[in-house]
Amino acid sequence: VQLQAYGGGLVQAGGSLRLSCAASGREISSYATGWFRQAPGKEREFVASIHWGGVSTSYVDSVKGRFTISRDYAKNTVYLQMNSLKPEDTSVYYCAAAEARYGSSKMTTAYAYWGQGTQVTVSS
Repeated sequence: VQLQAYGGGLVQAGGSLRLSCAASGREISSYATGWFRQAPGKEREFVASIHWGGVSTSYVDSVKGRFTISRDYAKNTVYLQMNSLKPEDTSVYYCAAAEARYGSSKMTTAYAYWGQGTQVTVSS
C-alpha cells in the first residue's frame, strides 16, 4: 500500500487543521493505520491510531479530546482532525499503515508503510 499525506500548514494557536492520508494499491481497511509526528531534534512519536476493523482508536495523552482519527472507506483515506491546536503540536506529521495482525499499535516498529510527512506549524 502507498500512502500520501497532505493538509498541513500554518495555523494560529486555537485553530484547526485536518490532515488526510490517501491510500492506494490496497484497501485501507486491511490495515491498522496511525499518525505519528516528529519535531526537529526529537524522536518520532505516536499521535493516534485506528484498529484495522475500525472498532477502536488510541491517542497520546497530549492530544486526547482535541484530535480525532477517522477513516473513509469509500475514499480509501484516513484523516486526523486537529482542533484547539497548540504551539507544541508543531511538527512534521506522518501517516502509517500496519498489517492487520497488529490490531492497533502505538509502536513505530509495527508500521511497515509510511507516507511522506506534512508540516504542521502552530504559531502562538
